[in-house]
Amino acid sequence: MTERGPGAKTWAVSDFYTFEQLRNWQETAPSLAPPARFAVIGDPVGHSKSPQMHNPALKACGVDAQYIRVQVPAGRVREAFELFARHGFGGVNITIPHKQEAMAAVDEVDTLARQLGAVNTLVIRDGSFHGHNTDGPGFLRSVREAFGADVRDLSVLVLGAAGGAGRAVVMQCLLSGCWKLLIANRSQDRLLELEKEMNALRQGRVPRRRIIRKNWDPASLALAVREADLIVNATSLGMKDGDPALLPGMCLSPWHLVYDMVYRAGGDTPLIADAKAAGARHADGMSLLLHQGAIAFEHWFPGVTAPLEVMRAGLAAA
Repeated sequence: MTERGPGAKTWAVSDFYTFEQLRNWQETAPSLAPPARFAVIGDPVGHSKSPQMHNPALKACGVDAQYIRVQVPAGRVREAFELFARHGFGGVNITIPHKQEAMAAVDEVDTLARQLGAVNTLVIRDGSFHGHNTDGPGFLRSVREAFGADVRDLSVLVLGAAGGAGRAVVMQCLLSGCWKLLIANRSQDRLLELEKEMNALRQGRVPRRRIIRKNWDPASLALAVREADLIVNATSLGMKDGDPALLPGMCLSPWHLVYDMVYRAGGDTPLIADAKAAGARHADGMSLLLHQGAIAFEHWFPGVTAPLEVMRAGLAAA
């Protein structure tokens, strides 16, 4: 986007920058104004709506900086962090598939991020890398806003529980004293590993009998849906056309709360479409993006309250 007129500022026009461009940043963006000082990394990353949310927030807070997308391949996260620090960046958001690699790449991990098992927000301060996780608390805020409910009062089914996003939701529900937690994952081995980690963290917050593992097959998932108040999709299914169905048909009811962590530009995910058809209340990943983004902003600018409504308007206009 380019602004014209006296005192105009030229914003990044690329959908995303490549890792090679980041390595050669002095040649890539010498005249970029405001200067890029914040970013989101992922692979892919061009679909991310984070710039449309964070750039209005930076402007509203009088920060002379902009937020960009950078596509970083797996195995290069620590190197990317070092490049960001060298080029004067102050913070980075981390999305699929880098959240667990990021936890190993930072110098310090805060307690919540360690408990949730992933880092999705980096603060670069005095040359060191500080890792945080805003997915868990962002999830709690968005559920409260969308449904007027707290997870501690709900039976929650997490689909894709052992992935990076799913694990964060599961552990946050556990820490919040969720009334009943149903977990399902395509890889049963990863689910068993998750259960061990949950047992180590549980410490009486949720009775063991209220944590229930479900198999990943249509009959088991249909039964799990019947036991759940809140259904959370933490898989990537629904992000693109041609993805297989997440749940068996006609298993949702009007009293369900459906939360899809995936979002799609210009339309509903199949799960959200199914929720609408069933008359169920629903929210998609844009809600999580907003609330976790606001928390990340406050990590980058301690003592500053993120301009939530400005960020919401930026996403709505995206």
